[in-house]
Amino acid sequence: MIIGVPKEIKISENRVGLTEAGVRQLSLEGHTVYVEKDAGLGSFITNEEYILAGAKIIDTKEELYKTSEMIVKVKEPLPREYELMQEDQILYTYLHLAAEPELTKVLCERKVKAIAYETIEGPNGGLPLLVPMSSVAGRMATQVGAFYLQRDKGGKGILLGGVTGTHNAKVTIVGAGVVGTQAAKMAVGLGADVTVLDVNSARLEYLDDVFQGRLKTLHSNVQNIEESVAQSDLLIGAVLIAGRKAPKLVTKKMIETMGEGSVVVDVAVDQGGCIETCRPTSHAEPTFSVSGVLHYCVPNMPGVVARTSTYALTNATFKYASKLAAHGVEKAIADDKSLMMGLNVYGGHVCYEPVARDLELPYKPISELM
Repeated sequence: MIIGVPKEIKISENRVGLTEAGVRQLSLEGHTVYVEKDAGLGSFITNEEYILAGAKIIDTKEELYKTSEMIVKVKEPLPREYELMQEDQILYTYLHLAAEPELTKVLCERKVKAIAYETIEGPNGGLPLLVPMSSVAGRMATQVGAFYLQRDKGGKGILLGGVTGTHNAKVTIVGAGVVGTQAAKMAVGLGADVTVLDVNSARLEYLDDVFQGRLKTLHSNVQNIEESVAQSDLLIGAVLIAGRKAPKLVTKKMIETMGEGSVVVDVAVDQGGCIETCRPTSHAEPTFSVSGVLHYCVPNMPGVVARTSTYALTNATFKYASKLAAHGVEKAIADDKSLMMGLNVYGGHVCYEPVARDLELPYKPISELM
């Protein structure tokens, strides 16, 4: 198969879909790999390294899309890439289609075979391709929050862990999955007063066990969220429902109870956000203020720690890329139920039910399409 790796064009997105090691392995497996010129530079992977690994460097995005049977990316295609996608081309990337109605329409119209990293499920129901980037984003959420709590950045001027004789910062994390757990590790490690909310009691018990009383766990309901948010210096949104829009658990009214200079980081923003006052921002203009509360809502947070993120991501995505390249979509998903859950659009139809439901589009099961 001919596999194309384009340069990402989202603002400050420095990750790349395949490392030089991934290119080398696919080449050894008998595939042809095209890499767009300078696609890896943001992750400090040079064109020469890709060439040594067996890739051919392609000068333009247009030529790469035109000649490739499968496109391996990191982030969803942006409008300038819509016209480049071709019928029956395999697109393998993060898509987050529940928050992308226009892209979903284009993928259907162009009959792209679109496989979303974020909906591929492991044998035990986990989301293995979300784990590495959720880990990065969760750790970054605390790091970013601490940065913007500085007075010169518009924050309260609070150090997360405080020092002897002072109050430490209060951090509330809504969601106890991978993002929430990693955010909590960082916040607890820095000495903050941390509260984590979730509806999953087993998950809260796990955190109680792991942190041995160094954070507080609460069942996620309106009252507990309301009270916790009002006391927070830093609020981190970390809610995920696989393939679906995030529920708006924190309202504007709740945000208005936070003190001026408090900080909100909504990691769920690429799925629509779990905080009502959030809207997507970019690394170029990452923050905005609502009622004196600073909001950081960048959908591609890991893009600025690209070296770490690219290698962590491709460690997880490569095995499915290899299966798709070897067998094509139809046989690959027939042989691997985990990969089948990743197929969101096929033959001009939405075949992943949560996306169809959220976007109010017709849903066709894969079994009817193949």
